[in-house]
Amino acid sequence: MKVTSFGLFWRQSEIDWNPGQGYKNSFRLLGRKGANRGTIQIADFRFQQGIYILYDEYGPSYVGLTRAQGLGKRLKDHLDDHLANRWDRFSWFGFRPIGGPIPDTGILELDKPSEDLTGDTNTTIGDLEALLIRSIGPKRNTAYPSFQDADEWTQIEYEDQETYLKRLGA
Repeated sequence: MKVTSFGLFWRQSEIDWNPGQGYKNSFRLLGRKGANRGTIQIADFRFQQGIYILYDEYGPSYVGLTRAQGLGKRLKDHLDDHLANRWDRFSWFGFRPIGGPIPDTGILELDKPSEDLTGDTNTTIGDLEALLIRSIGPKRNTAYPSFQDADEWTQIEYEDQETYLKRLGA
């Protein structure tokens, strides 16, 4: 398993789940690295595959995985299923690598996941430890390990999306 990107404690309330007429799943899960023109990178993680954790006011309340459906679809489903109104934040850990920008928008696409997610046992074990510690935050862990080859992405709040998209300069 190779975690390629992750987002911690993103807020459900900062996503426009129903952005108007047309395709019902046209919402976006935008994340960014950097903030300034020239260095900012933005990706839509709606189709990311991996593991996610839902949180309520008491901490982690549900762990799920996403394969073909994508992260966005799974999260949106939880707005109306047995978990409706039982979570307000989520963390996600993705296996699809970040690809190049979409020409019209500059938003980075996700590449296909590697066929062999478990290539190196030491990397897999280290990434699993990092995933658990970062998502659960046990109070007695003093180490805060990082993933071998993953970048953290910051959620772009709904009100700030256009500001950050303009910084892409696409």
